[in-house]
Amino acid sequence: MSAELLLVAYCAAIALLSLAGGLLPNWVHMTHTRTQLVMSFVSGLMLGVAFYHLLPHSIALQPSAQAADISAWWLMIGLITMLLLLRMFHFHQHDFSPVEEKHHDHHLHDHPVHEHGDHHHAPAVPSVHRLSWVGLALGLGLHTLIDGVALGAVMQGEPGQMAGLLGVGVFLAILLHKPLDAMSITTIMEAGGWNRRSRALANIGFALLCPLGALLFYFGVDLLGDARHHAVAVALAFSAGAFICIALSDLLPEVHFHSHDRGKLTLAFLAGIMLAYAIGGIEPSGAHLHGG
Repeated sequence: MSAELLLVAYCAAIALLSLAGGLLPNWVHMTHTRTQLVMSFVSGLMLGVAFYHLLPHSIALQPSAQAADISAWWLMIGLITMLLLLRMFHFHQHDFSPVEEKHHDHHLHDHPVHEHGDHHHAPAVPSVHRLSWVGLALGLGLHTLIDGVALGAVMQGEPGQMAGLLGVGVFLAILLHKPLDAMSITTIMEAGGWNRRSRALANIGFALLCPLGALLFYFGVDLLGDARHHAVAVALAFSAGAFICIALSDLLPEVHFHSHDRGKLTLAFLAGIMLAYAIGGIEPSGAHLHGG
């Protein structure tokens, strides 16, 4: 399969699973423990992908002796950019539901608040404003566009089969993360009183953002001509920094503040890192040793 077809397949899978995530509250009652386990696993996976795939490939694509320094600078820029987005928009509230807002406001992390039978269709509480979802959607929208750039960049990194194999780790990290993001948006919209049609439209729009970012970068970077390899290397390093920030911002609150599930969450986190490392085993020998 060509890199272009594989990228389209990746984008379709991400969009479909993101759509499913937005509908998830209507189908499944995601308990507190289940949600935190998924978040910890994905955090480990994203951290592993950043260090084992994105950063090494960024360095390998640059022929200059300063390749590591350049990649390190762009990794830091990506990390700081994502940190500022997190602070500005306060997104990644994956474990949010209207009936639990007061629990999270008081940081009662030692209580599995989802386990008490509270249903996701509970009436919206007064503190959830009708437009509260906008900041969340803007933050997650920018974040998912960066995810798309990461996918497009890693698929551009090497031609043919090599690109497809190198894209697996990034693809899985995004694929498993998008449903939680979509669920956050639709849950807060429901709490704010938005009807089913409005939630569906927002869900569809969000689901298309990551594929849009991936396709635009993949097909647009060739317009840069001789600077193409440098642009791809920079995008990979920037994405690595963003992935690291996302992983740690999701991980630290869950592992450190949920003492009742600390063992499970730590194991899930380590399993994500191990999967990211194992994905390297399906890459051809010397995958990160070819410069631009």
